[in-house]
Amino acid sequence: MADTNMKPRVVIVGAGPAGVRAAETIVRAGLRPIVIDEAERGGGQIYRRQPINFTRGYETLYGSEGGKAQRLHEDFDRLAPEIVYKPNSQAWALLDGKLHVVSGNVTTAIEYDRLLLATGATDRIMPISGWTLPGVYSLGASQIALKAQGCSIGKDVIFVGTGPLLYLVAYQYLKAGNPPAAVLDTSSLWDNLAGLPLMASKPSQVLKGFSYIRSLRRAGVRVQGGINPLAVLGDAETGVAGLRFEYKGTPVELGCNAIGMGYHLRSESQLADLAGCLFSFDPVWRQWFPDIDDLGRSSVENVYLAGDGVRLLGADGAEVSGRLAALALLSDAGIKVPSNEMRQLGNERRRHLRFAMGIQKAFPWPAGQIAALPDDTLVCRCEAITAGELRRSASTLGAPEVNRAKAFSRVGMGRCQGRFCGQASQEIVAAARKATLESVGRLRGQAPVKPLPIIVRCAEDDHA
Repeated sequence: MADTNMKPRVVIVGAGPAGVRAAETIVRAGLRPIVIDEAERGGGQIYRRQPINFTRGYETLYGSEGGKAQRLHEDFDRLAPEIVYKPNSQAWALLDGKLHVVSGNVTTAIEYDRLLLATGATDRIMPISGWTLPGVYSLGASQIALKAQGCSIGKDVIFVGTGPLLYLVAYQYLKAGNPPAAVLDTSSLWDNLAGLPLMASKPSQVLKGFSYIRSLRRAGVRVQGGINPLAVLGDAETGVAGLRFEYKGTPVELGCNAIGMGYHLRSESQLADLAGCLFSFDPVWRQWFPDIDDLGRSSVENVYLAGDGVRLLGADGAEVSGRLAALALLSDAGIKVPSNEMRQLGNERRRHLRFAMGIQKAFPWPAGQIAALPDDTLVCRCEAITAGELRRSASTLGAPEVNRAKAFSRVGMGRCQGRFCGQASQEIVAAARKATLESVGRLRGQAPVKPLPIIVRCAEDDHA
């Protein structure tokens, strides 16, 4: 630990909305944090920046979120002289009070006194037959293609899944001049209405969602709720040819040459797991989240959590939680912070929590559809494990929880470390055992949390 007469060494992982606002708050207190960022420039996934030589306007790139994206980018750029910024860097392990980071083919162990994890979230995926064919992307990847590469994933695109991101990405494609062929949602109108009372805590966001749908329909895009996706059509040679789904018990086929899919988000909480943070199961989200207090303190001393990596509150909520976690960090370091600001931010965070609960009720994870996947459906694409093999590990082989099922079947042992197949696997194992989802647990995190280069050179510990 640092000498008590010295300023604490603060490391922030992530430069999305939560990480940027945390860094801003810490700099304002007179500290110079180290900011680790996977991307080349700050902004995170939701506000991912276009390449420097691209000149598309913010409204074209981000739609109605353009103003927020521009403010976040400009605020972070102004912080540059006040922080130690490490772009293109992947935090891959935590061990003995050091954060292990790889940049290029060089890995460095960075010491810290206080660590703030703002690691964001990734797409939550429900596997279906054919989901690994060429031309199938996650919603996040569909956004990356649009923002960072200036292209669409296809000419005739179907977006399928559920959640606000489904409609945001479809609207962004519409604004970019490539209207989707269809937007298909597994949630029903009754689901949407169930979440409305809680979503009323942020009426402007609800109206914005309605405006996306209205714009899509006015452009002639088919927007359909209450569907059950069955299979991606096509083959490995020619790629995607269409999507087969069920609506009110009737099979329907739509042609397309690309599919973007996603079912809201899952928190990227692997580093929190490696830090030793306690987790709790949330029955509404059907996910395990790291435990935090009202400000963002984890169960581990000097480790703070913010943004979608700990609670899925969206970009606005992430900015609030980033500021709160930074204030908690500063307070714990003996630095005076304005109590009125903490109260105000705490009230804002509770409002974002209510809205997020409403979102999850309105756009539920289709657990029943996952539990009923045919045995031959590929669940773990890295290790080529099917739903039938997972069911066998839980029933015939008697795996009582997902980590034993992993040992029996190798599900989640591949390149993604279960980041994309883990939650679907938990649903299948729970259904096979006729058990609750909470009782079958979660896949334990391990380093590296993401793939590393084969050849990595170790640098000396970073004391910058």
